Amino acid sequence: MMRKKRQLPDGAPTLEQLEAELTRERYRRRYGRVVRSTIYTLITVAAVAVLVATLWLPVLQIYGSSMTPTLDEGEIVISLKGADFRQGDIVAFYYNNKILVKRIIADPGQWVDIDEDGTVRVDGETLDEPYLTEKAFGGCDIKLPYQVPDGRYFVMGDHRSTSVDSRHSAVGCVADEQIVGRIVFRVWPLNTLGGLG
Repeated sequence: MMRKKRQLPDGAPTLEQLEAELTRERYRRRYGRVVRSTIYTLITVAAVAVLVATLWLPVLQIYGSSMTPTLDEGEIVISLKGADFRQGDIVAFYYNNKILVKRIIADPGQWVDIDEDGTVRVDGETLDEPYLTEKAFGGCDIKLPYQVPDGRYFVMGDHRSTSVDSRHSAVGCVADEQIVGRIVFRVWPLNTLGGLG
């Protein structure tokens, strides 16, 4: 008995066409997996970057002129959370739902006195302030000499004539829990990229 050769119906794909379609389908699935994997990786990296920026290295933009000439309006800086703060450090801190940036002048327990010409003395010694271009008494309304309360820091802006800082009773001294972090690096504009100290 002889077997009949099966005829493919008209319009049916050939073996080569089926293999080509199978190859295309495998490629499409592989491509989809690679795209999904890339998207998941990018989302993970972005989430980690946001977490790091929020928890350890907040990125801030400078507004106003109270820290000129050290920091100008529009510059972008990175701050370091959880750092030990000391005299001369530039810190960012919360005040009335805003973040202000000032320089630590005196630590807890120290005495601050400011002359009419703007010369600052801490514990009786004149403060060396090479970062200033001009001194000013500013709008000081606290009684001098002034002792910094425990757990707080006396801060002032580098542009003393315009800065509203610890010389004003409205701002006062800054508590540890108010401090966002110490400003350590300037990232924008690129021509000023570098560390701050």
